Amino acid sequence: MEVLRPQLLRIGGRVYRKNPIQEQTYQHEEEDDDYYQGLMECAEEPCEAYEVVQTPQGFRCTVKAPSLLYNLIFFNTSNFCGFQKITLGCQDIYPRRPRHIVGKRGDTRKKLEVETKTSITIPKPGQEGEIVITGQHRSGVISARTRIDVLLLTFRRKQPFTHFLAFFLNEVEVQERFLKFQEEVLEKCSMDHGVDSTIFQNPKKLHLTIGMLVLLSEQEIQQTCEMLQQCKEEFIDDISGGKPLEVEMAGIEYMNDDPGMVDVLYAKVHMKDGSNRLQELVDRVLERFQASGLIVKEWNSVKLHATVMNTLFRKDPNAEGRYNLYTADGKYIFKERESFDGRNILKVFNMYTQSILGKL
Repeated sequence: MEVLRPQLLRIGGRVYRKNPIQEQTYQHEEEDDDYYQGLMECAEEPCEAYEVVQTPQGFRCTVKAPSLLYNLIFFNTSNFCGFQKITLGCQDIYPRRPRHIVGKRGDTRKKLEVETKTSITIPKPGQEGEIVITGQHRSGVISARTRIDVLLLTFRRKQPFTHFLAFFLNEVEVQERFLKFQEEVLEKCSMDHGVDSTIFQNPKKLHLTIGMLVLLSEQEIQQTCEMLQQCKEEFIDDISGGKPLEVEMAGIEYMNDDPGMVDVLYAKVHMKDGSNRLQELVDRVLERFQASGLIVKEWNSVKLHATVMNTLFRKDPNAEGRYNLYTADGKYIFKERESFDGRNILKVFNMYTQSILGKL
């Protein structure tokens, strides 16, 4: 676990820090057994934010979740997920191989029921619906609900990103000027370590990312589209004045601390008129999606940038944004990559500028 940036779980208005589980693995032991036991033990504190209904038989609470998540947890099944980018106007699909959770989960529900003294009803595999928790004691129902929420959130964060919110920056003129930039970089800096044509962004995919999402059902995709439309009606049109925003990519910068060992090089993006409208727009969209739970809250503001070079592209041209930051035990994921020396590029092309008239 990264000490200064631990993985946080936000459940029912509360924030939990999820500590890694230290375990010993034996030859015939399922790899995640201790991990899930740790999850069960970390969620004992009741939360008053849940809606628990009293019935003649006791108490009842429901949990809404995509079937993929509770199938993974309780039935050990998985479905195929595509990778899509969502804008206000279009969707493109990038296929991705299915990913399965390894390990036996048949006793997860029984363990929850025994420890919380509740009964948990789960839709059958392949069916959408609600998880229903019933019990004689309200505290037990709340405890079961909290534990299930922790499991659902943890499994969601383990899934590869399926969608991202973005504004396109790929007008034809911009693509042409970007290709010219790539040509000049390769002409002047190709002898620098790690610099070659494979690490440049596809000019057709130049974009400004707002946030990454894991959407695991058609209902969540529809919810996202509806929320985008609400954003457009409630504040995007007001901020933009109902007109295209003219933005500018001016200057290049790198993500890490050492310009001699760069993994991501990006162009800085801002409004050409010097206003803060673009930053305000994307921050409000991010805030709306964070409040809905569709985007995990890790940052309070969007870093306005357009990636132009990324070393992940060496092995996977569609790699950008595919990977979650954490493993199941809260450790950062470091993808194997070969960094490049960006010092000459930064020196020669620091004033790289493009003006873009875009409908955001």
